[in-house]
Amino acid sequence: MAIEKKCRIGILFLVAVLWMGFWGAGGWGEVDSKPPVQAPQVLVIPYYPVPDKLELCGEPVPLGSADIMERFDREFTSIVYSHARVYLWLKRTERYFPWVEKELASRGLPDDLKYLAVAESDLMVSALSPAGAAGPWQFVSPTAARFGLNQTATVDERYDFEAAAEGAFKYLENLHETFQNWALALAAYNCGEKRVQDELRRQKVKSYYFLKLPGETERYVPRILAIKEVLGHPQKYGFNLPKGAGYQPLAVEKVALNLPVPVTVMAAAEAAGITYREFKVLNPFLVSDIVPAGALTVNVPEGRGKDFQKKIALIKTEHHPVCILHKVARGDTLSGIAEKYDAAEPDICRWNNLQNTTVRLGQVLKIYR
Repeated sequence: MAIEKKCRIGILFLVAVLWMGFWGAGGWGEVDSKPPVQAPQVLVIPYYPVPDKLELCGEPVPLGSADIMERFDREFTSIVYSHARVYLWLKRTERYFPWVEKELASRGLPDDLKYLAVAESDLMVSALSPAGAAGPWQFVSPTAARFGLNQTATVDERYDFEAAAEGAFKYLENLHETFQNWALALAAYNCGEKRVQDELRRQKVKSYYFLKLPGETERYVPRILAIKEVLGHPQKYGFNLPKGAGYQPLAVEKVALNLPVPVTVMAAAEAAGITYREFKVLNPFLVSDIVPAGALTVNVPEGRGKDFQKKIALIKTEHHPVCILHKVARGDTLSGIAEKYDAAEPDICRWNNLQNTTVRLGQVLKIYR
């Protein structure tokens, strides 16, 4: 009897467990209330075909050539899907393009040349290449000097957007006069006119598009074309920058100085009522901590020009020159020492009672700043 009782209890317990599980599952005819597992949605990236026609500075691009179409497509595809970079370009164009467009039009130059600065530097004023090309228009030092850009120990106008742009426009005008073709002129801007001239003679072709050039130069013009296509039609390619979201032109006032003695950038910043960093941002061509003596135009916040001039005049009267001692090393020349310290050779001769420009190894020279 005890065994039968235990069996009945066990059976009743099993029935209860099954009954609870049945109703917990929803009872007769009920469907599982959990939603079905859905496959994850796949983000479809739109495909943007290569345009049927292209032109650069009014000159048609021979896209009928498979080689040229593929060279363009390589640059176009890499740019049209680089969303962060394109949005940054669009923001920066609001700061710089209005001025560039106006200057190009005043010189009778094609508007498309504005895209060169995007290809060269992403419109970054501080850009510096491994080869030493500097600034938004990427001038190497000899070419910058050739087109009047000042480069000393304290000033490098390659980093001045407007001054460097004017140099670039002169260079491009000269290149177009030489080649009578804008694609070739742009190629020469990238790799030098002599290289392009030599290759034109050697390969016996007249078009940039059919010329074998260094790899960077072969990509250079297609890249400018791709930048023009995407920035010229941003909404066509899915870019929609809200009005006013771009970087606005800096509100500055240009002040002409003629300092009898150098002053520190920190002192100039205080005279302008701004921080050291703000002064450097407004004047990126000042590449040291010194505003040099002599004639120079600097930028200060709009409306502060007169007050700045008054305050910097007081700094000039309170300035006490500092004497720096330079020990002549092997290879030093007077002109090189003068450039290093942004000083004039006659002044160095006067400070050190030199009768000529010859300096001796180990000689100690006094430089006043």
